[in-house]
Amino acid sequence: MTSAHKKIFAALFLSIFCSVTGVGIVVPLLPVYASKMGSTGIYIGLVFGAFSLSRTAFLPYFGRQSDIRGRKPFIVFGLFAYALVSVAFILSTSVESLIGIRFVQGIASAMIMPVAQAYLGDITVEGSEGLTMGLFNMAMFLGLSLGPVIGGVIHEKISLNAAFIGMGILSLAAFLCSLFLLPSVHHEKAAFRHVIPPTWKALMTNRLLLGLFMLRFAHTACIGIIWGFLPVYASRSFDMGSSAIGTLVMLGVLVSGVLQAPMGWLADRISKQLLSAIGGLIVGATIFLFQWANGFWDMFWISVGFGFGGGMLTPAIMALAVIWGNRLEGMGAVMSLMTMAHSLGMLVGSVGAGWMMDAVDLRYAFGSGGVLMVVCSLVFLLPGYKRAMGRSIVNHPISPAIDQTKAPPV
Repeated sequence: MTSAHKKIFAALFLSIFCSVTGVGIVVPLLPVYASKMGSTGIYIGLVFGAFSLSRTAFLPYFGRQSDIRGRKPFIVFGLFAYALVSVAFILSTSVESLIGIRFVQGIASAMIMPVAQAYLGDITVEGSEGLTMGLFNMAMFLGLSLGPVIGGVIHEKISLNAAFIGMGILSLAAFLCSLFLLPSVHHEKAAFRHVIPPTWKALMTNRLLLGLFMLRFAHTACIGIIWGFLPVYASRSFDMGSSAIGTLVMLGVLVSGVLQAPMGWLADRISKQLLSAIGGLIVGATIFLFQWANGFWDMFWISVGFGFGGGMLTPAIMALAVIWGNRLEGMGAVMSLMTMAHSLGMLVGSVGAGWMMDAVDLRYAFGSGGVLMVVCSLVFLLPGYKRAMGRSIVNHPISPAIDQTKAPPV
């Protein structure tokens, strides 16, 4: 990676770290804020659902447009919108306005993460996709780990509005970092390539990308189950306090974050397909064990195992996404597909677990997530996927010159 590319990497890392930390400060406090406004459970659910809905709806558009118009404008505008959203939270007076603000925040989010990942994919040196994406993923995992802790302290020591101001300051810092440190759009690979990115139909009929989508979807569905309902399960079944529950929820994120770089390095040296599948199997096995846990320490070690599996899975998946984003000449579209899988997984995981809690037993939600993860991982291990990696886009209408003998390393 050249010195110019290192500067871009640093700018993207700092921008994403600041923005994710800012969001992490606020999101755990939104249910409290909505409750103070007299919201019922369904309205609190809509506060979170509005974000996922708008983000998922706009991802295909912004990802593909960034392939055509360049990355920087979308990242900068999205981060500035995040800063405005923090002000809007303070001025909000009703749960309906909160839902609307979260809807707008979801649109802004669709401009930031997948486009930043696509920008990173553009500058990644061939053969170092795993390490580069692993290092970058640390920004997100560190932000997700620190944000809720900082938000809780600010809320307890100062006020809820101070937490919103904290999000605004971090979002503004991320905006300024991207505005001044990222080079002009005219210097971007996406801006001077002048190709038409692949359609979404072409992406979703690519067997390998569909497999990556399902692995990402299943993993984040498991995360949605844990983040949304492990606190309820631990509190009801074992009468755990908030500090113990917070430790369990954040432990998996922390372990995954620490492993991103070393597992990314490993992904560049062994089969990414194999590493993805093994990580997925570990995730599936560990979340399945939650239903048989007998207390805090059982859950502690299960959470460590869950984070370990995620730490193996994530950089390998994203490395494959980078390889195929370059190969398809549609990095933004491919990264948006991965982010869409993330959004849908979180939504389906949390909603499905909620339905199971009401209709059957919350314990079975963890088992269902485990079964889904194991099935998707085993399917991805099938020999057919190895062959698909070498032939799936040979006849792609946008890239007729691609030769199937030049398949990327997997």
